[in-house]
Amino acid sequence: MVRVKRGLMTKKRHKELLKHTKGFRMLNSKVFSRAKNAWMKAGLNSYIGRKQKKREFRKLWTIRINTAARLNGTTYSKLINKLFLKRVSLNRKVLSNLAITNPKVFSNVVEFVK
Repeated sequence: MVRVKRGLMTKKRHKELLKHTKGFRMLNSKVFSRAKNAWMKAGLNSYIGRKQKKREFRKLWTIRINTAARLNGTTYSKLINKLFLKRVSLNRKVLSNLAITNPKVFSNVVEFVK
């Protein structure tokens, strides 16, 4: 049986992973075993970060809507409830943008649902 030497594929795999970890700190960009762990951790953190980003934006939209709603004489929770009861299908992102860019249109929406 012919002997198979596996050094070529191993080197290719190591080079590929080290290319991904370029710019990492200390040995995390130089040593394969450290780089592999760092790359896996970075991937996990980026996955978590994508979920957190959605949470943060929803919080921001809620704060903006609440502030604009209070200027129009209501609160966030009452406004959202009345929008639901009137079956107005504006999501929080759109309401937030309206509150910032077109306050008059936002106040018209508030008056409509009151």
